Amino acid sequence: MAQAVEEWYKQMPIITRSYLTAVVVTTVGCSLEIISPYHLYLNPKLVFKQYQFWRLITNFMYFRKMDLDFMFHMFFLARYCKLLEENSFRGRTADFFYMLLFGASVLTGIVLIGGMIPYLSASFANILFLSNSLTFMMVYVWSKQNPFIHTSFLGLFTAVYLPWMLLGFSVLVGASAWADLLGMIAGHAYYFLEDVYPRMTGRRPLKTPSFIKAMFVDEAVVVARPPYVRFAPPPADELHRD
Repeated sequence: MAQAVEEWYKQMPIITRSYLTAVVVTTVGCSLEIISPYHLYLNPKLVFKQYQFWRLITNFMYFRKMDLDFMFHMFFLARYCKLLEENSFRGRTADFFYMLLFGASVLTGIVLIGGMIPYLSASFANILFLSNSLTFMMVYVWSKQNPFIHTSFLGLFTAVYLPWMLLGFSVLVGASAWADLLGMIAGHAYYFLEDVYPRMTGRRPLKTPSFIKAMFVDEAVVVARPPYVRFAPPPADELHRD
């Protein structure tokens, strides 16, 4: 059993493995009171007035207490983050990292701006951690890029309905729908700018910066060539052989 888990962990692509490790270590550390969540949550005043900029990152690494909801989100994080990195972003690790960076920036911006809007500020002030929202964003992007795949969740629907099913599930169990809705907004923003807008205009606004590409060395995606397939005409002398 332990060896199987180790193999499963080692086979994860680099971004998925790194993020999952950071989330588990942070959440376990908080459960054991080694780390205090009060040093991790998103607080605009502490970020900009006391320069605690690490909160912009650490609020994506904590899923609150370790319960059934935590295991539920770990399953979706491990599954759909891995599916995206291995399939849609295969050989494009830098682009996948940029997608997560874009999503985290959009989510943070929504919370910061929403906290300044009258009548809405109280709702956004209660959003202390955006880890759930970032996970939901990945589920949403995967569902939009693979709309006709049947999901393993109940197995009755295609992937395009998966975010709405999970949103309804959150409401049924009494969880706040805000985190899921924010994830859907960030996911749709990425999907539109990366997939829809380039098809409409021929321009790609979310081109990964070169300094991010320099951080990752992507392995070339190699397609095996059958021995009997020719990609160029044979030499002239070969044509005249009996």
